[in-house]
Amino acid sequence: MSFPEPKPGLVVRYDYLWAREAERGQDQGKDRPTCLVAASDSAARPRYVVLLPITHTPPLGDTIGVEIPAKVRQAIGLDDEPSWVIVSEHNIDEWPNGGLSPVPGKTGVFAYGFIPPGLFARIKAEFLELARRKKSGAVRR
Repeated sequence: MSFPEPKPGLVVRYDYLWAREAERGQDQGKDRPTCLVAASDSAARPRYVVLLPITHTPPLGDTIGVEIPAKVRQAIGLDDEPSWVIVSEHNIDEWPNGGLSPVPGKTGVFAYGFIPPGLFARIKAEFLELARRKKSGAVRR
């Protein structure tokens, strides 16, 4: 089994743990697409990644997200339902890790593909601005 190289913009299947779940004492989340927004240096051991959840639920209240256009969802193999990359919280985990799982219907394939550069630049900028202002909740796994 081979895991993909963790590059920014890569969408992988991962058991994302929401901050509210972690606060309740849960230690495992639901398998879902997530967008890898940052990775530590490839020579570092352990290697860490920052993952943003992708959800069908529109952002409400303090939750901030960037909608994924239909043509991008289609190109990377997500379903047809509207989806958002949530930038107001994230998981930090080692790479590779036990939370990665195969894309449904694709044995041994853990990645959907890459968010296009222009959309990824927007996602990254919004995430970094929230992180700089300490408005992005982190869950260390």
